[in-house]
Amino acid sequence: MIEQLPDIVTLVVRHCVRTVQLEPYEAWLRRTIGAAKQFEGHLGVDVMRAPGADLANFTIVLRFSTTQRLQAWLDSDERQELINEALPLLVEGDQTGVSTANEFWFTPTEQDTQPPRWKQVCVTFLVILPLSLLIPLAWRPVFTNIPWLGGYVASNVLITATIVLLVVYVFMPMVTGWFAGWLSDDDGARS
Repeated sequence: MIEQLPDIVTLVVRHCVRTVQLEPYEAWLRRTIGAAKQFEGHLGVDVMRAPGADLANFTIVLRFSTTQRLQAWLDSDERQELINEALPLLVEGDQTGVSTANEFWFTPTEQDTQPPRWKQVCVTFLVILPLSLLIPLAWRPVFTNIPWLGGYVASNVLITATIVLLVVYVFMPMVTGWFAGWLSDDDGARS
């Protein structure tokens, strides 16, 4: 019997915060992330911030193992109380969207605009190059001790799978958060 893998459901929350409210908002955000982590099926959260002069745009990406578990978080009294507490800090309220896609890298930060492709290429290259150099070295002892895993197909499958999983679940969310300002800055940008 084949065990079915859980569907990963992504909740994208967008908040526009006045810079004078950043400190209380960030404290609220830390409490909210801690509360969400307590819910069954919570798989992780990434926060991306695009700073501005008077406003800061936050994109919070929460992942849950199933739609039902995400819905339990969305419907919880705890979340509703937290949202009610945050509303005075927000310019446009709590904007949410749900995706059943497993993951994505470049979240539009303003009005559904994607970063220019050349910037996406730069960030992706920055993440994949070191992994493609280091992951084969990390697997080398395993391939030496288990020769059948060191064959051409098996080793490439393991190396590629490791790189893809690390890129999608670990490094791209983190790095796109670091470069969020640059990715959303379209001064002189060409796609």
